[in-house]
Amino acid sequence: MEFISAQNVCFSYSEIEQDKSVVNAVDGVSLDIKKGEFVALLGHNGCGKSTMAKHFNAMLVPDSGKVYVDGDDTSDEEKTYDIRRKVGLVLQNPDNQLVASIVEEDVAFGPENLGVPPQEIRVRVDEALKAVDMYEYRKNAPFKLSGGQKQRIAIAGVLAMQTECIVLDEPTAMLDPNGRNEVMSTLIKLNKEKNMTVVLITHYMDEAVLADRVIVMDSGKILTQGKPQEVFSQVELLKKHRLDVPQATELAYNLRGCGVKFDKLPLTTEDCVTMLEEVLG
Repeated sequence: MEFISAQNVCFSYSEIEQDKSVVNAVDGVSLDIKKGEFVALLGHNGCGKSTMAKHFNAMLVPDSGKVYVDGDDTSDEEKTYDIRRKVGLVLQNPDNQLVASIVEEDVAFGPENLGVPPQEIRVRVDEALKAVDMYEYRKNAPFKLSGGQKQRIAIAGVLAMQTECIVLDEPTAMLDPNGRNEVMSTLIKLNKEKNMTVVLITHYMDEAVLADRVIVMDSGKILTQGKPQEVFSQVELLKKHRLDVPQATELAYNLRGCGVKFDKLPLTTEDCVTMLEEVLG
């Protein structure tokens, strides 16, 4: 069942200069995201992926076309509140989303604004912090935490609102490798254990490999989509559009060009090692 459905969506940011022609940031995009699916949305800067993400919780509404969230039309202002209860958005910089001086108060902020009773908020905050492995930091000051920990607190704030879907706009872009691993482990756990729908906007190909499906955007349009194996095997297409592939895929692709026979291109370092052991014997 489709949880998010975009139908021929076009959107442009208003130009300040009158003589400039309007360029659509999103240009006729149609896509569906199923309930419980983990989707990675890829593309270089300016391709429209962040603009598209903001349509998923009605932060933006299309100039033309439609976006439906669990059957609700995002352009219907009477449905905005319901849509944002279902779809939470986590931005790139966690410092922009942390609003309180104590971790548990920050996580409680969303449910409080939804009018959730205090006893229920207490339960939700504890559950959300445990889900992202940050419960022991509940009394800490957010500004003293690492980047990865702050981002997990931002995710907990969305979880406490009990959204069915979490959309993350490059949540690991400002993090070190440890912080990135913390956030990705959290997302995979939420997706697998709680069946939460996850939409991850990223420019890290090694993160996209972990998704159920990859959608690649370029110049406001969908370039290609499919399972990670299907998408990243299209090395020439991706390189033509100035996009990378996972390092393991790139290595195997180059070796294949030198005559090494791979049945398929690997996605991870582990897959690459296994395949090299097989072909080199």
